[in-house]
Amino acid sequence: MAASQPVVLPVDEIRARFPALSRRYGGMAVAYFDGPGGTQVPQTVVDTMAGYLLHHNANTHWRYPTSLETDAALDAARRALADFLNASPREIAFGHNMTTIAFHVARALGRGWGGGDEVVVTELDHHANVAPWQALAAERGVTVRTVRLIPQTGELDWDDLERAITPRTRLLALGAASNALGTINDVGRAARLVHAVGGLLFVDAVHYAAHLPVDVRAFECDLLACSAYKFYGPHVGVLYGREDLLASLDVPKLAPAPDTVPERLETGTQNHEGIVGAAAAVDFLAGLAAGASGRRAAIEASLGALHARGQTLLTRLHAGLGAIPGVTLYGPPPDAPRTPTLVFTVAGRTSDEVARELASRALFLSNGNFYAATVQARLLGSEDGFVRAGCACYTTEDEIERLIEAVGEAAL
Repeated sequence: MAASQPVVLPVDEIRARFPALSRRYGGMAVAYFDGPGGTQVPQTVVDTMAGYLLHHNANTHWRYPTSLETDAALDAARRALADFLNASPREIAFGHNMTTIAFHVARALGRGWGGGDEVVVTELDHHANVAPWQALAAERGVTVRTVRLIPQTGELDWDDLERAITPRTRLLALGAASNALGTINDVGRAARLVHAVGGLLFVDAVHYAAHLPVDVRAFECDLLACSAYKFYGPHVGVLYGREDLLASLDVPKLAPAPDTVPERLETGTQNHEGIVGAAAAVDFLAGLAAGASGRRAAIEASLGALHARGQTLLTRLHAGLGAIPGVTLYGPPPDAPRTPTLVFTVAGRTSDEVARELASRALFLSNGNFYAATVQARLLGSEDGFVRAGCACYTTEDEIERLIEAVGEAAL
């Protein structure tokens, strides 16, 4: 007899765990479509963070009880995030956010690079995975090559990527998924290309990690960063790095600070309550899949089922918005590899105007370029940006219908 599949909680039960979903604006229930910029937070994550601050708050590596409890809590958090990324706890470091982590890692790697060395970035990426590497051009004389996106499809130009990677390539910086267009990239394919010339792969998984299980072993990446506030946690960044690579990085650090992995990557006192909150967010996601055996299996089951649910919502949203005269959709079609994140424009209306009108109907959407400024330049060619709708674990079919109706009225 085949093993039974894990059961993922219905959306109503998931929503009951988020206090923010009780908010009303203008007499209407708020629908949060701003998840790609930061999701809402379940009560369990808040309780975990408050519990740490109220009962265990201390600095690390001393001999009194609250310090020992803090050490244990941080060790447990590394194990949780290791399960989340399919890594070893010794390969997990924490930081302020993905952007700060990327600058830190780029600076460390760049100390060993100079003229003749090359880094490859893409037009599809959030600039947090572009600017840190571009800085090495000014600081170290490194050449930065930029891979094109295909405006018609919102996908990466893989032929251009293959041409950009040369024997001088030291690193490829690639987003696992576009935070603007939702495009999912084939990270394993990219890893094979750059490893064939002896280079490294740094993956921005900030957007991807909220929607699909991250597997650093399957990705074959050398470094990967994500941010817990995109997957129902607090504002904390997470870095995965191969243990041998983390041990060898020439990181800027204080001489008395630990020089062992992974702490050698963490400058100063960390955000302890945020780190334990990030672990609680992982446990929240794992807890949505009843019947799974082990935390990693539960994460895979939960995110896999939530992604399927999100794709159903996206398909309806794409069809509904696409049928409205004056509305233009961008990015891959619903049946392409993508996340349930959709950007659009309304003819004759700025993105600010549309976002304000939707907010007046208690529909909270972000607008602009979302720090994917090159995507905006290539697809819009203007200073105005997109309106972005993102589906999260708490998004309902009714909310999708509310959004379609409201955009239709905004386009009149």
